Amino acid sequence: MTTETKYRVIGTRPLRPDGVDKVTGRAIYGADVVLPRMAHGKVLRSPHPHARIISIDTSAAEKVKGVLAVISGRDMPDVTGSVAGGEGGDINMRYASNNVMAHGKALYEGHAVAAVVATSPHIASEALKLITVEYEVLPPVIDVRKAMEANAPILLDDLRTDSGGVKSESASNIAAHLVAEEGDVEKGFAAAAVVVEHEFTFQTVHQGYIEPHACTAEWRSDGQITVWCSTQGSFAVRQQVAAILKHPISQVKVVPTEIGGGFGGKIPVYLEPVAAMLSHKAQRPVRMVMDRTEVLMATGPTPGAYIKVKMGADADGKITAAQGYLAYEAGAYPDSFIGAGMLCLFAPYKLTNVKIDGFDVVVNKPSSTAYRAPGAPIAAFACETVLDEIAEKLGMDSLAIRELNSAVEGDWRAFAPPFTRIGALECVQAAIASDHWNTPLVKEGADGKKRGRGAARGYWGNWDGVSSAIGRLNPDGTVSLLEGSTDIGGSRASIAMMFAEAFGVEYAQVHPSVVDTDTVDYNDVTGGSRTTFGTGYAVYKLAKKMQGEIVEKLAEIWEVAADAITIDGSCYSSNGHSATITQLAKLFEEHGVHINASITAKGNNTSGAFATHIVDVEVDAETGKVEILRYTAVQDAGTAIHPSYVEGQMQGGVAQGIGWALNEGYFYDANCKLKNATLLDYRMPTALDIPPIETIIVEVPQPTHPYGVRGVGEVPIVPPTAAIANAIYDAVGVRLHALPMSPSNVWEALESK
Repeated sequence: MTTETKYRVIGTRPLRPDGVDKVTGRAIYGADVVLPRMAHGKVLRSPHPHARIISIDTSAAEKVKGVLAVISGRDMPDVTGSVAGGEGGDINMRYASNNVMAHGKALYEGHAVAAVVATSPHIASEALKLITVEYEVLPPVIDVRKAMEANAPILLDDLRTDSGGVKSESASNIAAHLVAEEGDVEKGFAAAAVVVEHEFTFQTVHQGYIEPHACTAEWRSDGQITVWCSTQGSFAVRQQVAAILKHPISQVKVVPTEIGGGFGGKIPVYLEPVAAMLSHKAQRPVRMVMDRTEVLMATGPTPGAYIKVKMGADADGKITAAQGYLAYEAGAYPDSFIGAGMLCLFAPYKLTNVKIDGFDVVVNKPSSTAYRAPGAPIAAFACETVLDEIAEKLGMDSLAIRELNSAVEGDWRAFAPPFTRIGALECVQAAIASDHWNTPLVKEGADGKKRGRGAARGYWGNWDGVSSAIGRLNPDGTVSLLEGSTDIGGSRASIAMMFAEAFGVEYAQVHPSVVDTDTVDYNDVTGGSRTTFGTGYAVYKLAKKMQGEIVEKLAEIWEVAADAITIDGSCYSSNGHSATITQLAKLFEEHGVHINASITAKGNNTSGAFATHIVDVEVDAETGKVEILRYTAVQDAGTAIHPSYVEGQMQGGVAQGIGWALNEGYFYDANCKLKNATLLDYRMPTALDIPPIETIIVEVPQPTHPYGVRGVGEVPIVPPTAAIANAIYDAVGVRLHALPMSPSNVWEALESK
């Protein structure tokens, strides 16, 4: 459904510049860095989900031949304050430091308590076994509702509940209570013909990136620290490492390697400060690589949650009131993205009477971090399930009620100004007009399995952030484009395309590179669906700045007024003079002129993006197994810079959403011990679980971007869980209010029915 392009480069599908290196194995990932005299670090982790550390004896480990140094929390400096990081929020550095290495208390199973550096990873692993830690085991709490109880075990003695800026007097596991409201919900419910209310529970889920966390650090004798790592934000790593180690930020350099997936999980630091400290003590470069169990046990997954949603509608299907109660598990330290969950909960809908209460709650699990639209998928599951039931009770088509109530420009949203121009309605209308929605579904398979169709909507707010870039015109007419945004989903190509469009050259003339923190100015993380928007905005301004410099220098050479020079694509003309960029590059070389510009820019991403999904499922009532038969994702991209990458982001988000819906979740036993910390037991979808995913790109340009870009990476994971739940209901008549909807959980629901 993309509109006819008005651009030369934007909207085409060129090859990605990093593709050959990645498919041939030349690309350097986090674990590929090799330095002279490099040593290897390993981390000792707590076996207890909640325990006070009484003592740590490292003497036996230090005597092992090949061991170079051992550290624990007592070697880490005490830090305070916060730094900007993540998707626009601040990172509490004392909590970040404690998460990197436990200071006095282990708050989750897998919490780092000590680390060893040795001449080989095998020696380091063996030495870990010789470290003796004396613990005082404390009662753990891993369920958000139990953690909120007055008599619950307290995780952080200094944590007070922040409610509207007012702190509680006594310690609490509730870090924050947020409220967003508009109108009068009680009045709205009184006017409703139908009111539906349900409670929902959600397990912790991991991002599941293929590449584990890996880094190499070198702390030189002159105080310079260099870190090579797999990260979504090299400047975020630089800030965190400098703050945690109390080291001058000017003496910390971060070199981003290629990244084998992140989805938000590679924004916080875990190994980097530890590797740097070990390097300092060993006086060698140190490489550290997590194994998969460490990744699942000790890095930031999504929050588990308890959600209650109540919605009412009049006899025509118009929503009269909506109320939400969201309690999110932040893990060991505050920040569960509860605000984002509240923002996205009812965002697709026009609401005049709404109230949302949100609670950020610490529990004895790994400290949660972003995962692709953090907080939004579970919020959408609750809202979209309730709305689907309202439609059923009113005898309405499930997409018709969504079209009727769709948010449009000017409508309210939580914690943000009213929407500017958005494509929410257009996405629903495109879904209604789709081949999928208009193809009749055979309700029963040949083997008697029941089939159903479901739909759901989703929203993500997008972030803008700061981006920097450098452009250098080369003598052969090409441009070296240096950027600070980690490339996760093909952003080198999309950024180069926007620069080429603005600068008037062909895509092949632009050579993009992702560079280190000493080469380019400050750049925010690749996250929050900001990179194509934010860095695209920066390179647009960079291209215009370079054109201005070319005109200025060219005016001197041609001896004409600058305002007499016109630009038509790559051609510059004035008073009988005419030259292309390639010709000008050679001319500038002859005159000793260099065109080299840099830019730092922050856009204004005002509205975010919407999606509507449709799914057909088949349910085996005897086993509870759900099979996805057909899936269509409709999404507003604003303008699809590289349509193939937009489609890929949509398909990838759906694939992860299917896993979240049907299989994924942390499983804890009665002692709060994680039982599925391997990929043999943590069930992610494979190619056998995912059908071909159909995509429909809607283009309603974002008004504050020169090319109308909206972020596309996060919205596609928001609707799948609810769409699948609604399809399961359509197939077998049971509504599920918890994730995952695994075979056993579906079977139990059918048996209860």
